[in-house]
Amino acid sequence: MNALSTTGRILFALPFGVFGINHFLNATVLAGYVPAFFPGDAIWVYLTGIIFLAACICIIAERKVRLAGMLLGIILLVFVLTIHLPGLFNSVQTSLTPFLKDLALAGAAFYVAGHYHDNDMEVE
Repeated sequence: MNALSTTGRILFALPFGVFGINHFLNATVLAGYVPAFFPGDAIWVYLTGIIFLAACICIIAERKVRLAGMLLGIILLVFVLTIHLPGLFNSVQTSLTPFLKDLALAGAAFYVAGHYHDNDMEVE
């Protein structure tokens, strides 16, 4: 893998480590963003934090990258559909940017997942 790909992979993964830590440090605040139809607000915040941290570690370490990318992409799409999309109906101005950001990050996560073989050390 070349230096540009390695740098991009690490720069993509690092913010999710920060997001994961933030989910543990600010669980009470973030629980307010969990849609009402999901029971157990704090549980979802902590689970998301774990997924973000695990994805960061796996993508940087190049271990289980395919699985990490797929799970990361799925959770980001869940955010898009359950938090940001309904928000667009209330306020396009404040919800459009997070909607598009998480949509783009989900696409990037699926792209990363799609370019790693099962043994994770070989990239297409």
